[in-house]
Amino acid sequence: MPDTTAHPTPGAPPADVPAGAREIPTLAVEDVTVRFGGIVALDAVSFSVAPRSIHALIGPNGAGKSTCFNAVTGIYRPTSGRVTLGDAVLTDTPPHQVARLGVGRAFQNLALVAGSSVLDNVMLGRYSLTSGGFLSYGLRLPRTMRAERRHEERAAEICDFLGIGAHLHRPAGVLSYGDQKRVDIARALAVEPTVLLLDEPAAGMNASETAELAHLIRDISTGLSISILLVEHDMGLVMGIADRVTVLDFGRLIADDTPAVVQKDPAVIRAYLGSVEEESA
Repeated sequence: MPDTTAHPTPGAPPADVPAGAREIPTLAVEDVTVRFGGIVALDAVSFSVAPRSIHALIGPNGAGKSTCFNAVTGIYRPTSGRVTLGDAVLTDTPPHQVARLGVGRAFQNLALVAGSSVLDNVMLGRYSLTSGGFLSYGLRLPRTMRAERRHEERAAEICDFLGIGAHLHRPAGVLSYGDQKRVDIARALAVEPTVLLLDEPAAGMNASETAELAHLIRDISTGLSISILLVEHDMGLVMGIADRVTVLDFGRLIADDTPAVVQKDPAVIRAYLGSVEEESA
């Protein structure tokens, strides 16, 4: 059952990522088609996530949202089309290299190591940024240990920003559901992304926690000066924070516009929100 305890307000942005200090590229999905045998999961889908924007990807179950996320992060290889982040082509790029290029992802189902500390869980996100090999860590070479301390300090800064700094050395599994979500987001931010993907971040949350999450997402976007692409079923959350909304239905794009326009689109109402008659009722 979700915890209803109020969570700490996020702190100041981490010191080495001042807002507006780095160039944020556009994430572009260009005519991406993904097939699994005879099933078309995505059908020539195109949209772009503008720098420093909050962009929502919505649609009914089976619309292709998770497939799209997996195509962006390199888990699935598109049958045709491509995904780019600025000048970098993400298509056919292994997931760990996609992370290194600036894409962080938090998952719907928490995949935390429950018995490990919050710090250790967040440090998993720093893996793609490390340069020391197994031998250098095993021998605890001075240069490698200095780099390890810098990564730990950075992970701690991110946790402070998300309001979970006080829990650094507690097992992640004993935290409230809301704080575990923050640990998952912290791990995604630990890759130093220019684009953060959030997969149904409000799943399992009550109204109070969802409201806190909305503030947190805005704080991440503005405080860290990054773009956010989220899949979410909570329409109140989506329409309240998104700058732009892309709607999928049976793998096809049926709308891509501002929240005000999308929520009045008859095709969206039929596919996702129900019929016009049901909405009136």
